[in-house]
Amino acid sequence: MRVAALYDIHGNLPALEAVLGDVARADVDRIVVGGDVVPGPLPRESLERLLALDRPVQFIHGNGERAVLAQMAGARGDAVTYWGTVSGAAPPEAVREVLRWTARELPAEHEPVLASWPRTLTLEIAGLGTVLFCHATPRSETEVFTRSTPEERLVPIFSTVEASVVVCGHTHMQFDRRIGGKRVVNAGSVGMPYAEPGAYWLLLGDAEVQLRRTTYDLAAAAERIRGTRYPQAEEFAARNVLQPPSEDDMLRAFGPMELK
Repeated sequence: MRVAALYDIHGNLPALEAVLGDVARADVDRIVVGGDVVPGPLPRESLERLLALDRPVQFIHGNGERAVLAQMAGARGDAVTYWGTVSGAAPPEAVREVLRWTARELPAEHEPVLASWPRTLTLEIAGLGTVLFCHATPRSETEVFTRSTPEERLVPIFSTVEASVVVCGHTHMQFDRRIGGKRVVNAGSVGMPYAEPGAYWLLLGDAEVQLRRTTYDLAAAAERIRGTRYPQAEEFAARNVLQPPSEDDMLRAFGPMELK
């Protein structure tokens, strides 16, 4: 079985469409979507594109889905009770604006779809054994670790996992490392990479885990995103499509938030 793992799409439909082209050419048997399809500039369109695929697709939730679901529920009640942040505190107003906008963009029938996604997924992949897919860590969709997080901090989290390979995302940077004897691979981000411009994903199968990067028409994608009503469309086009932050910059930014 060949599996494509697509993480952190964040409503970047042009990037998703490009990756799906490469996935089709790779002749995969299954797609795993590892969370954070939303929020982003084209959330409804991105979700509907994935739901309409003609090959098996399985989803897990990310902090993005949990936050948007909470926003949808909060709109019917008094307050939003989940923000998906490491600290548990409410995010800045700019982030809250994006969540409110995304919740309004998604039709009501998408709410139970997002709510049905599990936290983790396990598959048997020939040559790799048992593979566990999670968004951030096996126990949380919000915890932060990177390729540079010391192994001793992470061993307690991964030592009890009954899998030979763990696939994660959340920090939008690819890596392939060992933690307590297990192979832990970050798929990177389809829609908001912290690396060279492009769309990042994984191909698993034939006893291999391949870190993939798909190129696409960045200028056309930026123009399409600027044409949406997304509250931060210009910033997304400039900072997440045309010139994403570097991995070194984001490793420094994530430092204070890493698991201790």
